[in-house]
Amino acid sequence: MDSPISLILSNLPDKPGVYQFLDSTEEIIYIGKAINLKKRVSSYFHKNHADNRKLWLLVKKIVNINYIIVNSEQDALLLENNLIKRYQPRYNFLLKDDKTFPWICFKNEPFPRVFSTRNIVKDGSQYFGPYTSGMMVRTLLDLIRQLFPIRSCALNLSESQIRLKKYKICLEFHLGNCLGPCEGRMTSNDYLNNILRIKDILKGNLSHVTSYLKELMQNYSEEFKFEEANIVKNKIVILTKFQSKSTIVNPSIQNVDVFSIFKDGDLAAVNYLKVVDGAILMAHTVEINLKIDEDAEDILLFSILELRNRFISDSPELIVPYQFSTELPGVLFTCPKIGDKRKLLELSERNAKFFLLNLKKQRNQKYQEKPANKILERIQHDLHLNELPIFIECFDNSNIQGTNPVAACVVFKNAKPLKSEYRHFNIKTVEGPDDFSSMKEIVYRRYKRQLEESKPLPQLIIIDGGKGQLGVAVEVLRELNLFDKIAIIGIAKRLEEIYFPGDSLPIYLEKSSVTLRIIQQLRDEAHRFGINFHRNKRSNSMINSQLDSIPGVGEKTVSVLLNKYKSINGLKNSKFEDLIELIGEKKAIIIWNYISNS
Repeated sequence: MDSPISLILSNLPDKPGVYQFLDSTEEIIYIGKAINLKKRVSSYFHKNHADNRKLWLLVKKIVNINYIIVNSEQDALLLENNLIKRYQPRYNFLLKDDKTFPWICFKNEPFPRVFSTRNIVKDGSQYFGPYTSGMMVRTLLDLIRQLFPIRSCALNLSESQIRLKKYKICLEFHLGNCLGPCEGRMTSNDYLNNILRIKDILKGNLSHVTSYLKELMQNYSEEFKFEEANIVKNKIVILTKFQSKSTIVNPSIQNVDVFSIFKDGDLAAVNYLKVVDGAILMAHTVEINLKIDEDAEDILLFSILELRNRFISDSPELIVPYQFSTELPGVLFTCPKIGDKRKLLELSERNAKFFLLNLKKQRNQKYQEKPANKILERIQHDLHLNELPIFIECFDNSNIQGTNPVAACVVFKNAKPLKSEYRHFNIKTVEGPDDFSSMKEIVYRRYKRQLEESKPLPQLIIIDGGKGQLGVAVEVLRELNLFDKIAIIGIAKRLEEIYFPGDSLPIYLEKSSVTLRIIQQLRDEAHRFGINFHRNKRSNSMINSQLDSIPGVGEKTVSVLLNKYKSINGLKNSKFEDLIELIGEKKAIIIWNYISNS
């Protein structure tokens, strides 16, 4: 630990606040909050982060620490949120949304227009939203225009212009879509009363609007205005049908927000449901790319602040999967265990999980469809290769406590598995669990034979291991005069470190890079292929040793049984008649007596 950092840590206060990590260029690279600044910040430097590469890199880059003391954990959360949005540090996660969402605007003007827009103009107009679906906005505007005649023109309907009779009614009036405020046929009070009802609909207060319409229909009926009453009745039917299309949960759940999170590796998804009068009015899920291994509760709490601000929510109750220690002003956190609120939370969690799994599936498909030459060019660039790695070979050792040591070599051509060229190796010259010597043997045998048979050589070799195993493989290539002809790297599993010959310091590729994905795929395929061979060999060895010990059963019979039944369990599940047909009655009796008594 550098002494300047030690000095800063020793003087940190035991108070709540927000801390900022700065690198050598004085750039803020991470912002966090803490109940106790001294304990939280010190933990970064007193813990071993070997299992978290990005956190290890973050700590390594810190050369200075700034902090701000606040009164409470709640103040720390709000300040952290604002500072992260302002500075967008490299190692902080941010909610990813590349969309510009539509809003419904009530224009600040006489006889306000109501229309959809994606641009907010700060001229005193009122905006509802944003909505996650353009279809939802169109549906709402259609409903509004069926229920309440409002103008669609952009005329300046000031009191003086109307008094001077500057305008004439248009076709919209004759179609019944507008009541003609331009000619003074509708008063400003009546128009604004309709605007209030429209706002109630957008707030989800459909019951208020329905009650108003029912009262209006009753008044028309009492006045014997049956035609007008029927028009209002039709509007109530339209509103009821619209309400029935919403997902009804429980009418007693008045106004709540539901939040949940699903985390998978360095990706997370946060789902938000808006529930008013028992109906789900909005559902939205955001993707989060994690820069370091953030705690799920911290991610969710940050996202709640961001999404409620983004969607201008003032719901007094939040349904969440955790009971947060931090409080938010005017908000009650509910963590339900049973009932309709629990079902809402489970619905939100399913949405978050499905969103993330579908996102990963789409990206995998996109990755698989990417042209091979583009992938190879990226690998060549990232690993500084002299030529395109059309053929890549990867080696892996497999042994358990030195028993049945084997190894595997898998081959990729044009960044895809070439299974016909996969090879297994039985380790012949090494006694005990010696990975270095085993790696040296199989690399030598592989390329010695390739040279003798004049077969093509790969452009890149990957060794599943760190500096030690890479070193012995390099020795072999030098011995075979191939070191200057084939590029070779090693990958250490713990931090996905990439080692190059002669360089003691590894490089780290971004987890999202196609190069690292191909290397990991090769490594995992070599491991799988080797483990399967090792398992089969151990199984064969076990059955061989058991059957070889039976008097009267020879090597040839054991081989026949092994090919047929693969294992002792397979042999025990066989039928006596099948054994007679396979090896004859005399030997079948011997084998049957053995497996019956074992």
